[in-house]
Amino acid sequence: MQAFMNIRNFCIIAHIDHGKSTLSDRMIELTGTLQKRQMREQTLDMMDLERERGITIKLTPVRMVLRRAQDDTAFELNLIDTPGHTDFRYEVSRSLAACEGAILLVDASQGVQAQTIAVLMMALEHSLTIIPVLNKIDLPAADPERVCEEVIKLIGCKKEDILQISAKDGRGVGELLDAVIERIPPPHARDSRLKTQDSSTRALIFDAVVDSYRGVVAYVRVMGGTLKAGMQAHFLGTKTPFEILEVGFFSPKFIPDEELAEGQIGYIVTGLKDVKLVRVGDTVASRADAAMLPGYAHVQPMVFAGLYPTEADSYPDLREAIEKLSLNDSALSSEPEQNAALGNGFRCGFLGLLHLDIIQERLEREYDCDLVVTAPSVLYEVKLNVRQPASVVRASLLKPDEPDVARISNPADFPDAAYIAEVREPWVHLEIVCRAQDIGAAMNLVQERRGIYHTLEYLDAGRCLLRFDVPLQAIVLDFFDKLKSGTEGYGSMSYEPLGYRTGDLVKLAILLLGEPADALSTVVHKSEAHAVGAIICKRLKEVLPKAQFEIPIQAAIGGKIVARETVGAMRKDVTGYLYGGDVSRKKKLLEKQKKGKKRMKKMGRVTLTQEAFLSVLKR
Repeated sequence: MQAFMNIRNFCIIAHIDHGKSTLSDRMIELTGTLQKRQMREQTLDMMDLERERGITIKLTPVRMVLRRAQDDTAFELNLIDTPGHTDFRYEVSRSLAACEGAILLVDASQGVQAQTIAVLMMALEHSLTIIPVLNKIDLPAADPERVCEEVIKLIGCKKEDILQISAKDGRGVGELLDAVIERIPPPHARDSRLKTQDSSTRALIFDAVVDSYRGVVAYVRVMGGTLKAGMQAHFLGTKTPFEILEVGFFSPKFIPDEELAEGQIGYIVTGLKDVKLVRVGDTVASRADAAMLPGYAHVQPMVFAGLYPTEADSYPDLREAIEKLSLNDSALSSEPEQNAALGNGFRCGFLGLLHLDIIQERLEREYDCDLVVTAPSVLYEVKLNVRQPASVVRASLLKPDEPDVARISNPADFPDAAYIAEVREPWVHLEIVCRAQDIGAAMNLVQERRGIYHTLEYLDAGRCLLRFDVPLQAIVLDFFDKLKSGTEGYGSMSYEPLGYRTGDLVKLAILLLGEPADALSTVVHKSEAHAVGAIICKRLKEVLPKAQFEIPIQAAIGGKIVARETVGAMRKDVTGYLYGGDVSRKKKLLEKQKKGKKRMKKMGRVTLTQEAFLSVLKR
């Protein structure tokens, strides 16, 4: 029992750039986990990509030991540093499931932001103990009194419960560690509330990585029993037996240990080479018939895009890279896809545009993949009005519970409009925190994107919280950039899925010489079809090479043309070699050329080059 009482598992949650990684550095220094010469800024941001961009992408655990002077008692503090951007909220949710408490960090100059509210709601859903903390009190622009009032209004705590620190210079961090020990309950207090009672050794996998030599390394929180090297264990979800080769903890690198006891956070080396046998959220148990722990809710991707190798021979390498990366980033989903212009690739699902950008860079850096990425889109539900839906769309796209509804993320898979009864698009609940003077700009921006206004709430005299319902398609591309521009950088946003709603959506097809170019198809709201079609046609006119005949470029909705551009034919002076004679000789040659061009236009084909395809995606 005493071992349980001296363990504290907690994470740090906050809006992006409110100082989570800096606070982690100070805690590591104060507890002596790393020597001074081993420290660097943002120690727990392991990837070069994280350090370059100044954001946390992956959750990172670390074990610290703090010995209190007043009673000479050593406490084991397991900290999980979490990302702050909304695109990595699944990382945050997995961290919360492995902890009993959370430090809610708020910038003393910026105050409560949209993501602050979002991550707090997630922590409360997991019944975690919340320690409110104001950071950056050393800044000249800090206003602790105002921000304290915002925090009190947000979580209903007392003013004396809010700690004030400066993670940069270490002020107040020692008192915060004492508060972690005093306020956050030990692990057994939470484990006893698990619905399933089982005496066997069980642990929850909250993350995993692939080691080239040791196979899959799983990050676990032990819920009951003890894990040791050499013991036989089972992954209950995939029904896979294995022998534990090594156990240990994070400091923050892998440190081997004799065992992982109940309530502790650490890692196990499985030796398994097949990444498909290990799943985040699965249960490691000593017996194959043990009861599974409550895992994680299945994450629903918000944005979809195609990833294709630039060279066809690199397809197997890309497949292997995506499989390995999917283990380390379980929010990434993928399935094979074939594109007429780009060949074989994968249709991948992401939690947002930044998530897509990070995955692309990680594939290129860590796995040396050279990629082509198609335009991002969202997942639509298309209700069909035919008796045999499988004759119109692929059977794999049909919903099991609604056989006449297809779930489509690739516009090229959209059936003809004659077969469609209705199209449903995903909507999200959008929260925007901005200054009072920016309310008009924020509301205009959302209304331009077909948003529906709900409420306006003042956090204080100068800052407010706006709530909207808005189509996901309207905010995934450039909405955040426009919001930052319209609010002079003070606006922040967070969104949560609401489900599907019927909309006036159409497939905008691009025709080259009257033939559809499926790779360029897109789904748009009917009111935006003309503007989007005109942009695509104009861009294609600039990049398509000229041929011996005219090439009409058309944007069409069904049989209706909404925009058109024409690439002129290459001109050849067929009369240039004539040195004289009657004018009828020239007319005869020009008429012959005219008939030839007409014949070529009927028989000609336009090849959509990869360069032309990419230039359209950059619109």
